[in-house]
Order: sequence, then C-alpha cells, then structure tokens
Amino acid sequence: MTVSTPSVLFYVQHLLGIGHLARASRVARALIARGFRVTLVTGGLPVSGFPGPDIPHIALPPIAVSDGAFAGLVTASGEAADAGYLDARKNQLLAAYHSIKPDIVVIEAFPFGRRQVRFELLPLLDAIDATLPRPLVVTSLRDILQRRSKPGRDEETVALIRRAFDLVLVHGDPSFAALHDSFALADQIADRVAYSGLVCPPAPEGSAERFDVIVSAGGGAAGRQLVTAAVGAACLLQDLPRWCIITGPNLPQPEYETLAKNLPTNVQLERFRPDLARLMTGTRLSVSQAGYNTVADILMAGCHALLVPYAADGETEQTDRATRLQGLGRVGVITEAGLNAESMAAAILREITRTLPAQALQINTNGAAHSAEILWNLLQRHSADHSTLLPHQS
Repeated sequence: MTVSTPSVLFYVQHLLGIGHLARASRVARALIARGFRVTLVTGGLPVSGFPGPDIPHIALPPIAVSDGAFAGLVTASGEAADAGYLDARKNQLLAAYHSIKPDIVVIEAFPFGRRQVRFELLPLLDAIDATLPRPLVVTSLRDILQRRSKPGRDEETVALIRRAFDLVLVHGDPSFAALHDSFALADQIADRVAYSGLVCPPAPEGSAERFDVIVSAGGGAAGRQLVTAAVGAACLLQDLPRWCIITGPNLPQPEYETLAKNLPTNVQLERFRPDLARLMTGTRLSVSQAGYNTVADILMAGCHALLVPYAADGETEQTDRATRLQGLGRVGVITEAGLNAESMAAAILREITRTLPAQALQINTNGAAHSAEILWNLLQRHSADHSTLLPHQS
C-alpha cells in the first residue's frame, strides 16, 4: 500500500550564516511540489524571506553561536542559552513531532555536524525509535563537510547513522565532490548514501541591473573582512564605476551604518538581495565567500567569480570547495590571510579579464527536485516492504 499524502518533518538549525536555512527551504519547496506535506522546524535567528510563506513553519526559541568557533549558544538577545531555555526548545520540538506524526523526519547536517543541538536531537531520535510504526529518518547533507580533528568523532557519527538513520542524502554531485573526499569513513555507510545533485535555484532570468562587480557576504555574520576589503578596493578601482556590495542581514547594524557613511561614489550598498542569482547575470564579476548556496548562484548565473573562502577557526569546507572550482578553471581564489583593499583590487583585475573555460562544468544542479524524488521513492519502497500501515494512511 502506498502513502497518498506523506508527511515530512524537516528540522534545520542555522547557527552563523543562512546557507543551511536557504538550502533546506529550497528542498522543502521541492518536497511540497512533489506531493509531500512538509513542516519546516527551524531553530536559528529569524531571517527575512525564509523559509517563505508557502512553507508551513514552526520556529523554536532561537539560538545562535557567539563567534565563528561555533561555541557558546546564545539567545536572540545575545544572552547565554541556559538549561531551562534549551529544555523548552527540546520539549517544543518533541511536541511538534508527536503532533505532526511524520512519515519521514529529515534532519539537516546532524550527526555529521550540529553537535551543539544534540541536547534535543538525541531525544528526538529516541522518540522516533519508540514510535510504531516508526518513520523513516534521513540526514540532509551538503556535499563538502568540515574536516574533523577530534579523534573518535567520525566513528561516533558512523555508529549513530547505522543505528538511527535510513538514508544519508548528500546534496552534491559525486563527480565534483563525493562524501569520502571529506568524510574518511564514508565507505562504512555507503549502503545508506544517495546523491541528489547540487541544490540550486532555477536558472535566473537576465537582470536589467548592470554592475561591474557584485560583492556578497552571505549571511554577513562572518563577512566583515570581505566587505571592508571590498569597499577599499572600490576606492582604488574607480575605472570600475558600478559596484554593488551586499553585506548580508547579520552584519551588525552599527557596522552597516559606518560603511554607509563612508562609501565611495561608485558603490551601491545593500543588506540583502533575494534575487542574487538573477543579479549575478548582469555583473562582470562576482566576489564572495565560497559557501554552498553562493556557489550554486554563481553556477546558475554563469558569471565570472572571485572566491574568498571563509577559513577562520579551522574551517575547511569553503576552502575545499573553492580549490576544486579553481582547479577546474571556473573561479579565481584569494585567501583571507592578508586580505586587504590592495590584494582584493589586484585579484579583481586579474579575474574580471580572464577567459572562462569554453566547456561548461558538467555538474548536476537539479538537487532540490531530485531530493524530493529520492525521498518519495524511499517511502514507497519502505511502504511496499512493510505490510503495516504508515502514519496518515487509510
């Protein structure tokens, strides 16, 4: 017997940037289009425009991290999130699970990442195990992971995947980056891994707005150095008269106001552009960090790109992604080390005139729709293999 209108509880926790939330929102929208009933449960600070009015949404009491080291959970007011606050979150999440009675639970990043929220995700997994019939459990994972340095963490992840998860859904193309490239024990869970392709926006329409350089800092919480260097580079490159610098919504307001008061005349300053991929079609060069979603926008827009991967506090993911794209000739790369107005200006002049490879990258960019198809087929196979009714069946 098949499930006619299957239900999905999709949990996502963004702590610093907004990339996790943006990707999860795209996947959730594709699940809805495929026929799933989706509830997106979020736990980060509110972000304007996400997840969007078309996606049913439960917002847990928000938490974030106090710095780029991803340590020290804080509330929306910046106070330390104490045990009572975190316990209230856990109880709200468990109540949502029991109310929704999902056929599939999708948990973004965990257990490969997001260890900071295991205080509520481990109890959720326990509740799932105690449910009859038990819903399927899927981890939704970006293509390149942060490489771990603490011994035993990878083994712990494998053990939890084998105990509690039915599928590791990797939002990437293995011809570009396979799970084993950034997770050493991937072969031990290979039977549970599926690749969706990159979760990209639809191919954008051409933009009527034209810029020489667009600088975007993702969520903005970790983009201060990039934005500051970009303003300085714009002062040095007056022959490039049209710049758009997008700081991201999480750049502190006092810093945004300081930038706005000291802009060169060739710069248009903005907080956030939901149409960034479309805007990129009208630029000679995109300058950004190397986050998953920004790179997806660049690939769909087809523009020249200069990447400045975020690498503070031992972060490796963006450097790995940027290095791969640079090796394919698709982008230029400069590092955060020593980044200033002069080094950025020089890199911009090199990249804006460089000829891109004639052959387009052969990367699957239909990851949202393919994710929905993978989960639909997984559920149908599970239903066919089990004669007992799943939740929401009649």
